[in-house]
Amino acid sequence: MARALDVVGERWTLLVVRELLFGPKRFSDLVRGLPGISQNVLSQRLRDGAAAGLVERRRLGPPVSGQVYELTERGEALRPVVIELARWGSRIPTTSRADLSADALALALLTTFEPDGAEDVRVTLVLGDDRFAAEVTEGRLEIVRGEAEHPDAEIRTTAAGLRSMAFGGRDLATAIAAGDAEVRGDEAKASRFVCRFPRPAPVSARSAGYRSQAE
Repeated sequence: MARALDVVGERWTLLVVRELLFGPKRFSDLVRGLPGISQNVLSQRLRDGAAAGLVERRRLGPPVSGQVYELTERGEALRPVVIELARWGSRIPTTSRADLSADALALALLTTFEPDGAEDVRVTLVLGDDRFAAEVTEGRLEIVRGEAEHPDAEIRTTAAGLRSMAFGGRDLATAIAAGDAEVRGDEAKASRFVCRFPRPAPVSARSAGYRSQAE
C-alpha cells in the first residue's frame, strides 16, 4: 500500500486517472473536467503519471490535430481501484453541490447502478460534447466513451440534467417537457434506465462504530 500511495497518493492524481478512464482527452478537456486544478499542477501530475508508466501522450493524426493523454495498460489496471474507491466515498455525507464532469458522472453511474430487476438495454448518453455508450446485459452495466451500437434510446441532456434525473429524483418526462432533455428512440426504456441509480445511504463515523478520543 505504501508503494502504491507513493505513485497515486498525491492530490489530484487519481482524479486525473478518473478523467481518463473512459478514453483519451486533450489537456483542455482535462482542465474542464477538473475544476479547481491549476494548469501547472495538472501538467505536473501528467508528468508524474508518465514517469510512473500510468499515462502517455499521443499525437492525433489528420484530419484532427493536437495531442491527447490516455492511460497505459498499467494505468488502466487502476480501474477497479478507482471504481471501488468511488463507491466507498459515495456514502460519505457531503454538502457540496459542485457540478460533476461528464466522466465523473459516468463513474457515479457505474458505482450506484442497481442490478436487481434491470432489463437489458443499450443507451447512448449525449451530454453536451461528451458521448457515452451505456449497456446493461444480464444485470451488469458497462459504460464506454462513444455511441452504443444499435441503441434502444439516445438521451440528450447535460451532465447536470442527467444527474438530476439519476440522483435527484427528477422524472425524465418532466425534463423532456421542460426542454432539459430529449430522447430519441424508446422513451420508456430510457426512463427505466435513469431510475436504476439509487442514492447510496450515507454512513458516518459514528454509525460505522467509531468513537472519538473525547468519547
